[in-house]
Amino acid sequence: MRSLGAKINDTNGGYITCETDGLKGADIYLDYPSVGATENAMIAAVYAQGDTIIRNAAKEPEIVDLQSFLQKIGARVTGAGSSVIRIKGFDKKLKNVEHNVIPDRIITGTYMAAAAITGGNVVIRDIIPEHIISVASILRDIGCQINIKRNDIHVIAGSKLEAVEVIRTLPYPGFPTDMQAQIMALLTLCRGTSIIIETIFESRYKHVDELLKMGANIRIDGRMAVVKGVDRLNGAQVVSRDLRGGAALILAGLAARGETVITGLEHIDRGYYKIEEKLASLGADIIRE
Repeated sequence: MRSLGAKINDTNGGYITCETDGLKGADIYLDYPSVGATENAMIAAVYAQGDTIIRNAAKEPEIVDLQSFLQKIGARVTGAGSSVIRIKGFDKKLKNVEHNVIPDRIITGTYMAAAAITGGNVVIRDIIPEHIISVASILRDIGCQINIKRNDIHVIAGSKLEAVEVIRTLPYPGFPTDMQAQIMALLTLCRGTSIIIETIFESRYKHVDELLKMGANIRIDGRMAVVKGVDRLNGAQVVSRDLRGGAALILAGLAARGETVITGLEHIDRGYYKIEEKLASLGADIIRE
């Protein structure tokens, strides 16, 4: 934002204040291909004077979808899906459009993991198959049957779930960090030892202590989690401390013996719309109080 000409004060007691007399195009290099940084730079550059180049840009499907939207409203943006995105500054009024957001690949992956951890047989409709290839690959390695037909995916849990050697979170098209917690919940019930290496975010293992309360066998060493499968999980009172960790606790609760009570639903609601209703429609014994 500063390279585009914004004046930003981030030392004001946890508040960020931003102002500008007008943005100017710039050549931006991201030290890390962050989705949020790429999206914000794209949007800001649309009304900047001159051309902007974003190098080492994120390649996630959401970036491509944002470009599609910006192009529809009249912005001149190209390159999304590659490491270099180019934006030509625009000084005219943009137009109103209708745009359908792409299906959420993390929600898709979460329901795939829910089918696997419960021994289920579930069809998830209206997805984009290429967006969830990495998750489907892991579930196949664990022992699930995955069938993709057009925009539907059919997940059939295996009778015996096996551990996987190493899962490493990576930028797209690698395994998404936003599926790490849900897959960890599944791995707690897989036979053998699995290793997860979190390369994207620090402090992304807040769900581990809660899974331990349910009987999981997990050891954390820096960015690495060693998950040894157990015969069963037990219901417990647990706390959702972030969005994806909360989803993982729901999955663990579905498979656990006894009742699981999860608090901190405000985190889960950030990313899932009425998740309890969708799971209940599949046969889960789950209610919100």
